[in-house]
Amino acid sequence: MSVVTAAADQSVCVPLPVLGRDVTVPLVTGGDVTYAALDYAASAPALQRVWDDVAAYAPYYGSVHRGAGYLSQLSTDLFENARKTVAEFLDCRASDQVIFTRSTTDSLNLLAVVLPTDCQVFVFETEHHASLLPWKNAQVTYLDAPRTPRQAVETLERALADRDPHGPALVCVTGASNVTGELWPVRELAAAAHAHGARIVLDAAQLAPHHPVSVRDLDVDWVAFSGHKLYAPFGSGVLAGRADWLQEAEPYLAGGGASRKVTRRVDGGVAVEWHDSAARHEAGSPNVIGAYSIASACKALTEAGFDTLVARERHLIEKVRAGLAEVPEVRVLSLFGDDAPRVGVLSFVVEGWNSSHFAAALSAEHGIGVRDGLFCAHPLVRTLLGSAPETQGECGAPEANPGEKSLNAIRVSFGAGTPDEHVERFVDAVKELVREGAKWQYHTENGRCVPAV
Repeated sequence: MSVVTAAADQSVCVPLPVLGRDVTVPLVTGGDVTYAALDYAASAPALQRVWDDVAAYAPYYGSVHRGAGYLSQLSTDLFENARKTVAEFLDCRASDQVIFTRSTTDSLNLLAVVLPTDCQVFVFETEHHASLLPWKNAQVTYLDAPRTPRQAVETLERALADRDPHGPALVCVTGASNVTGELWPVRELAAAAHAHGARIVLDAAQLAPHHPVSVRDLDVDWVAFSGHKLYAPFGSGVLAGRADWLQEAEPYLAGGGASRKVTRRVDGGVAVEWHDSAARHEAGSPNVIGAYSIASACKALTEAGFDTLVARERHLIEKVRAGLAEVPEVRVLSLFGDDAPRVGVLSFVVEGWNSSHFAAALSAEHGIGVRDGLFCAHPLVRTLLGSAPETQGECGAPEANPGEKSLNAIRVSFGAGTPDEHVERFVDAVKELVREGAKWQYHTENGRCVPAV
């Protein structure tokens, strides 16, 4: 569906109901305004449907897998059915496992500890830290930022061609950048990985809330994502994919639920037989509400229809891009160019403004929530801003006074719950701040740029 059609079809332009859509916040200039939540890339608001499902289940809360009572049995069925729902949402293979974790970060750290000995890992410097940092027990090759999707594939192919072809290897790649929103050529990267005997894990934290993710179609070995970016509450995530490395490794956490049988040995020690199922890496009492909320979000997005969701988001993206293009002082950051397909995530800098100052003014004077900083993707943001790789900077902290240059950028992000009015108000606020300046004085306090009292 084209952007023109999406804009003309009013049914496409209706946002999904989310929590907080009517919350008002005070302005430093006086009065209050409905809050425009435009930081979906960090944490999307929970869908009303998800919250209602969780509330309906809450009175029936019970421990899973170990209880004989009705509520325990009900909770166990709900938990395992949530696993099936996620598998269907991701179009998993019949042999794949779905493991519930705390987040994308937790999922990738889980995968990192089950890697075979002497595994080589290949990861682009453009990754979120959740994908960049967990591989401390592997031989890691960090790949330079590509400037086109084709260059990304070619860079990976060259790196894989130089590796030891007899040992295990893993490629970790994002589906959509948490900085630029640009879509990565996942299918082509997966083909390159497999052609050289490597496996691939997809960080779908920014992709899954915006586009359908099919494990089969993309031909990835694993996929990881977070519930709190998929319109579910905090504290839940997923790692789904091939079972063999997961079954062959020691449990991520040792404890009840991961163990099938524990006995005393004749020498006085303890012998453990671990589960081969997903339970092997889900020790302890699981986050049943978290798993159920992810499943609810998967159902809600599927029922809404990704064709409709994608078309509406393109409509919003074009509104933002067209508005920012009218401000010469604004530079939108991009790896692959202005025409690259993307999800509803855009980062930019404003000439003459410290990014933290600009974000603070958007919040305090216009009631608009965005993010400023390095977005837990320091190497990528430094590359996009043209700074030296070793240049110091902290994620989210201003490094200069208002009006002075900083390493930071500003990120606006939106999704299925964003009304047109919020992005229109954002564009108008950017234009006003650039044209007229801030109406209030700001200073740095505890590492943040805040309105002066």
